[in-house]
Amino acid sequence: MDYQLLDSGHLQKWERFGPFILQRPCPQAIWSPRGDIKADAIFSREEGKGWTFRRSLPREWEIEVEGVRLLLSLTDFGHIGFFPEHVSEWSWLKKRSRGSFLNLFAYSGALSLMLAKRGVSVCHLDAARGMVDWAKKNASLNGVSQVRWIVEDVMKFVKREVKRGRCYEGIALDPPTFGRGAQGEVFKIENDLVELLQLCAALQPKFLLLTCHTPGFTPTVLSHLLTQLFPSPAKIEVEELLISSEATLSLPCGTVARIELSV
Repeated sequence: MDYQLLDSGHLQKWERFGPFILQRPCPQAIWSPRGDIKADAIFSREEGKGWTFRRSLPREWEIEVEGVRLLLSLTDFGHIGFFPEHVSEWSWLKKRSRGSFLNLFAYSGALSLMLAKRGVSVCHLDAARGMVDWAKKNASLNGVSQVRWIVEDVMKFVKREVKRGRCYEGIALDPPTFGRGAQGEVFKIENDLVELLQLCAALQPKFLLLTCHTPGFTPTVLSHLLTQLFPSPAKIEVEELLISSEATLSLPCGTVARIELSV
């Protein structure tokens, strides 16, 4: 895989994406780093700083992750088009995904393309047209053409799918703490997550994968919520979402919940 977590500490993380090493903020990493890695590019959230460079990087470059080719690019907000912590959940999805799949807050499409390459019928939704365009570029890199691309507010879309009586075998959602829909609609996780999960349940999935990066939405918090929304006999697993590494300490990145409604 063209990705590796190299080190973390002093509120920073060092990662290799293909031939380049990036250093970015990581507020969880309050320990000390194990080494002294010189990054090719460093991102700072301090006003007016952004990216600084030790060597020139291309505007875009490709990596391959678990057989999926991805186009990366440095953005003004520190993202690069790939969340490596999600890859740890791909094997769970591969064992269950065969029919139709709905990917909400789907970003640049790594998960969508992994499933589409396995013959799964994927509906990919993100409220940002630029992100969907990025995902389409990734689809072209992988020779994938059968994904259903949607640029829309997630709540509006899912409500409409429920009214249509549409069903999905599986659903993944990675909701932001705060986001805006395609027409300026506001999503706040503390206000809207419960309704969104209830709407997802109305689409009659056999399983859901929920990843959450919002501080305070710990495994205990999500476990309490999900056991209320999806009572027995649903099977629910909730734990820390981690990037594991042989070179350094595992890095916590949020919480992941795996929900099986048909057990």
